[in-house]
Amino acid sequence: MYTPAITGTGVFTPSEVITNAELVEAFNAYADLTNARNADAIAAGDMAPLEHSSEEFIVKASGIEQRFVMDKSGVLDPEVMHPLLRQRSDDEPSIMTEMAVDAARKALAQAGKTADDVDAVICAASNMERAYPAVAIEIQNALGIKGFAFDMNVACSSATFGIQAAADMVRSGSIRSALVVNPEICSGHLEWRDRDCHFIFGDVATATLVERAENATGPWFEILSTRCATEFSNNIRNNNGYLRRSRPDGVADRRDMQFMQNGRKVFKEVLPMVSAHILGHMADESVPQDSLKRIWLHQANKTMNDFIGKKVLGRTPEADEQPNILQNYANTSSAGSIIAFSQNSEDFAEGEIGLICSFGAGYSVGSVIVKRHA
Repeated sequence: MYTPAITGTGVFTPSEVITNAELVEAFNAYADLTNARNADAIAAGDMAPLEHSSEEFIVKASGIEQRFVMDKSGVLDPEVMHPLLRQRSDDEPSIMTEMAVDAARKALAQAGKTADDVDAVICAASNMERAYPAVAIEIQNALGIKGFAFDMNVACSSATFGIQAAADMVRSGSIRSALVVNPEICSGHLEWRDRDCHFIFGDVATATLVERAENATGPWFEILSTRCATEFSNNIRNNNGYLRRSRPDGVADRRDMQFMQNGRKVFKEVLPMVSAHILGHMADESVPQDSLKRIWLHQANKTMNDFIGKKVLGRTPEADEQPNILQNYANTSSAGSIIAFSQNSEDFAEGEIGLICSFGAGYSVGSVIVKRHA
């Protein structure tokens, strides 16, 4: 049996940014156009007019102030309202591969390792660019890694589930190390025309190198324990899968083909589930609340994170005990907790303990308890 460790992380951040002000301007222009085009139906009471969005509404609902995206031109065009991502030929790298390779190389550099030191690649993400061949195998090929690769999707919990899979393989001795990559093109599955959710997501990619602790060449985080759980729910759903169908009139514009969420039910059901999961995990591993230096939570909503942080620590967390990055990145699905970890972990001293947790559609929740070694 070997001790699994996180020895490197990396984050790819797109160059394009959409501020709340830009997003609101575009959405409100779209709403005005739609209302004008449907003026007769609205006057007859057959259709409700679209309401305007506002910066105040977005910040209050989520804590988000901006988001990074792969393309902003289409999102901000009231006649388009989705990213304009060029269809690539089969002999070109996929978008997800380009994003993941950048993050993976940063993780390898931080760990002081090369592709020759990696035995597996897990592409764990909510939004796969295609069904097959596995995006992970393309990433593996682009990095020049031998061994094997596979995709996995547990929605926003994909990163922690991927880390558990990697840690288990390292612990058993079947591999020396694995790269868990989380390239998320969330802008492609978001319904930018829906006021209730048009502000939620952004694009990003993260990577985490999990390897045998004995092979670490610098500071590392021992993976003390991992735990995952799922419970079926339709309250967060996206039907744009293998069996996509058009409307009866042949127009492929079904609302359920994009991100859909019953926000109130999600709050009511997910918060106690996640809090109980984390506290149960800590109790089983004899990790008291006051021993945690930091918790790196899934970055979906500030109110949710504040609630969970207070339950986990038994008090209101200090800002550095529960870092939030969603004000800058928005919700980046599986990548959010890894961004928070990557950007807020270098100050850990020998023996200090932290916890990574992600949660989302499924419902799903995954937690990873880590200890720093200098």
